[in-house]
Amino acid sequence: MSFGDPNNPYGPPQGQQAGYGYPQQQPGYGYPAAPGFQQPGYGYPAGPAQMPGGVKAARVFLWILGVCQALAGLLLVVGSAMFADRIRDAISSDSSISSTDADKAASIGVGVMIVFGVIVLAFAFWAIFTAVKFAGGRGGARVSAIIYGSVVTLISLVTLLGGNFLALISLVLSILIIVFCANKAGGSWFNRPQY
Repeated sequence: MSFGDPNNPYGPPQGQQAGYGYPQQQPGYGYPAAPGFQQPGYGYPAGPAQMPGGVKAARVFLWILGVCQALAGLLLVVGSAMFADRIRDAISSDSSISSTDADKAASIGVGVMIVFGVIVLAFAFWAIFTAVKFAGGRGGARVSAIIYGSVVTLISLVTLLGGNFLALISLVLSILIIVFCANKAGGSWFNRPQY
């Protein structure tokens, strides 16, 4: 029996087309989408398939700032011992200060340097962790990057006013991180539907 044979029990009923009387469905998996579920291409905007260039640049800037801060934090922690020796030598050369006072001053200096080093290392971890989370494209990574950029901008402005002109580099990078994450392309990347 062939498909065109009128006596074929598996063929279409006579007088009807090959749709077998069922309503035609949209292409897909055969079931309509559940309410609230967004399928790209069915009237809902799909997010970008690739990370936009500005978001990629913000991610690279986060990596650069994170690595530089990690190096600076390690330098502060490791260099604190050398700093303590210099303080002891400078204070002990003055005959009016006792050796115990020199040791106390050196200990305080070392403690301050280690605390600053740990804070800088925490900022480095924040930047690197946020940069790693950019690939997933969740909104939390965007918010974290914007807050990080704002804090680094503020700190860079204070240090720039203090005379450290290297802070100009971190100021520019942090402002660019804020701009690239807060613009429309960044918003479409971080707010795209996740499947």
